[in-house]
Amino acid sequence: MTGRFVAAIDHGTTSTRCLLFGEDGAAVATAQRAQTMYYPGPGLVELDMAEVWQRTQECIHEALAAADAKPADVAGIGITNERESVVLWDRRTGRPAANSITWQDTRTAAAADTLAADGGINRFQRGTGLPISTYSSALKLRWLLDQDPARREAADRGDLLFGTPDTWLLWNLTGGPDGGVHVTEPSNASRTLLMNLHTVEWDQELLDVMEIPRALLPEIRSSSEVYGTARGDLAGVPVAGVLGDQQASLLGHTCFDHGDMKSTYGTGAFLLVNLGTEPVMSEHGLITTVAWKLGDADAVYALEGSVSMAGALVQWLGENLGIIVDASEVETLARSVEDAGGVVFVPAFSGLFAPYWHDDARGVIVGLTRFATKGHIARAALEATAYQTYDLVEAMLADTGLAELGELRVDGGMTKNDLLMQFQADLLGAHVVAPAAAEITATGAAYAAGLATGFWSGLDDLRANYTITHGWEPHMSANERARRVAGWRIGVERTLGLAGKTG
Repeated sequence: MTGRFVAAIDHGTTSTRCLLFGEDGAAVATAQRAQTMYYPGPGLVELDMAEVWQRTQECIHEALAAADAKPADVAGIGITNERESVVLWDRRTGRPAANSITWQDTRTAAAADTLAADGGINRFQRGTGLPISTYSSALKLRWLLDQDPARREAADRGDLLFGTPDTWLLWNLTGGPDGGVHVTEPSNASRTLLMNLHTVEWDQELLDVMEIPRALLPEIRSSSEVYGTARGDLAGVPVAGVLGDQQASLLGHTCFDHGDMKSTYGTGAFLLVNLGTEPVMSEHGLITTVAWKLGDADAVYALEGSVSMAGALVQWLGENLGIIVDASEVETLARSVEDAGGVVFVPAFSGLFAPYWHDDARGVIVGLTRFATKGHIARAALEATAYQTYDLVEAMLADTGLAELGELRVDGGMTKNDLLMQFQADLLGAHVVAPAAAEITATGAAYAAGLATGFWSGLDDLRANYTITHGWEPHMSANERARRVAGWRIGVERTLGLAGKTG
């Protein structure tokens, strides 16, 4: 082992961070920069990846300064990122060919419907583990190519490169136009609708269907190995780990065994369960994905359910309704009432994701009476995240055959909301626990890099670092739980088919 730290670059939807971790898995320095989100039209969500790279460099510089560290003090660099987002750039200049289309963007809804018309939304599930939806990368990439004939011609010539944000960051870290490494790994590649889950390679049949030139694509390597060495402030440090953000969280939670389950509550909410080395195709609306591939070991798979509006719904309460000024105020407002007063809030702003997969759904608030206040709406908004997670857990138990959920490990900014976490435990009828480490996604990226460089010797070292500091026990009766879930399901039904029929 060399160096005192492992660095993790954590690219999220609204900001990018750099963290330095010590051998005990604790973050010793953190730097964060917000990045501009662009909303050019309804359902359109973009990022300027040149800005993201600039913010990344600023974060690296600040984190090193905060820890009084030099490159020689850093054993390796791990990257974790928002997944499915599409970056397309010029291999010679390094300039993005267009803004990144993010995972939340729904501009490809019509294309997804057309593709699913022959064989349904699960047309490619056996090979990819994914339904056809606006969520995956392939249709976003095709949209970028089809919008500009010159862009399509440049792609066919091999002048452009494609990647999810991990690939963009890795390429720039290792030199960009001057020798940058064009690589991704299975946890990200498995979210593109272009990778075969069983071979862990790009699938030529899918590339042909999507009309994607192979020359655009990065090489798929493992999630934990040395890809190259960094330039800039971390010059000479090996870049040695890459994981999609939710898989990084699963690794950070040390969910190494079959059936281990975690949920992250951030902009969206993401539930994953470890499947071991054999993928299981969901029959209940979930995604089968690669969790990680550590070095030469076999790939480990996971089932995942994704909710698009969790913390983003709290943000919406402030920015669009003005009933709170800061997200931290939502719990106080929600506690101003004893319960939601019969109000149910289903935030299908961009359609319903797992386990329903209805692009035609739109958000609804039902059960309103003259009695309802902004406190009831705030409480219903918080409960919406717990209900959506409940739906995902039910689907996972059905797909895996597990009799019950023993424990749910949680992370993300919303875990600070005690009201939400208690309601989640009540709905699930299970123990919900949170670790001491607040930055669990970045921790997972650091672990991937640290394993590849010998900073940590194996999984047992990582298990020893994991400490639970918060827990919530269920108190709700089975009858009350069933009544509340029934009300939620009525709300979900009301969302269906609203796209294009409102406003």
